[in-house]
Amino acid sequence: MSLPAKQPRPKKCKNPACGISFPPQRLGQAVCSPKCGLAIKEVNQEKARKSLAQIERKEIKVRKEKLKSRADHLKDTQQAFNAWVRERDAGNPCISCGTTANVQFCAGHYRTVGSCPELRFEPLNVHLQCNKNCNLEKSGNIVSYRPRLLEKIGPERLDWLEGPHEPKKYTIEELKAMTADYRAKTRELKGRGA
Repeated sequence: MSLPAKQPRPKKCKNPACGISFPPQRLGQAVCSPKCGLAIKEVNQEKARKSLAQIERKEIKVRKEKLKSRADHLKDTQQAFNAWVRERDAGNPCISCGTTANVQFCAGHYRTVGSCPELRFEPLNVHLQCNKNCNLEKSGNIVSYRPRLLEKIGPERLDWLEGPHEPKKYTIEELKAMTADYRAKTRELKGRGA
């Protein structure tokens, strides 16, 4: 003796213009009739297109990340570090000339990256500096930078900065971690200021 087949529960048609309840005839049936299926075809195609485009963007991002060289990661870390310095020192005057004018500011290195790359990401070595006048036109304006830096960090730290340092060679993983860390610190500083 066979048991009677279980009847499917009624569903509401996905066509917003219809919306009637119907017993589905097959698994996954979302509309009551082919007419309603054709009516929502464009909506479903648009959702599918957006979903595929989103998946494709994520795949491209992953592929680009794999293609990055150590130099690319170093550049990303430098940008994140510089953004953090600008946010940390926001509202302070230029370390070299003391201007508070409405100018573009940058993260100015006391010991340059070219002469002392091991201090590239040292917070004591990098401070807010006006971009055009001091950083670009006067190559960092180090003559005026030093007295204000001495006042800001003290003689012991300045002596340490001006002393010899061990060379550093960051791995890609270290650079990625530093980039993420400085971005998080920047977000935190911006959150406090808001």
